[in-house]
Amino acid sequence: MKLSRPLSWFLLAFGAWSWVIWTTFVKNLWADASGLAFDAAGDPTAYFWVHLLLAISSFLLGTAVGAIGFVSLRRLRRERAVTESSVTLG
Repeated sequence: MKLSRPLSWFLLAFGAWSWVIWTTFVKNLWADASGLAFDAAGDPTAYFWVHLLLAISSFLLGTAVGAIGFVSLRRLRRERAVTESSVTLG
């Protein structure tokens, strides 16, 4: 399957955006002082574990989506270079 250049850029940007958003979320989760993420003894709560698993899943999905966009952009660039060199030679 061949993806268009705009779609490839969108996928790459979405992957990067996922990393920015979820990295910020995990930092905030880790520093939570409201009592949601950690109980009075400082132990992680169910809220912490659920949201950490959501963040890890989003990191993995964001990485996969970004990688698809990156590979597609590289393939499109390679195809354009081959096309331009054949036009120049022929």
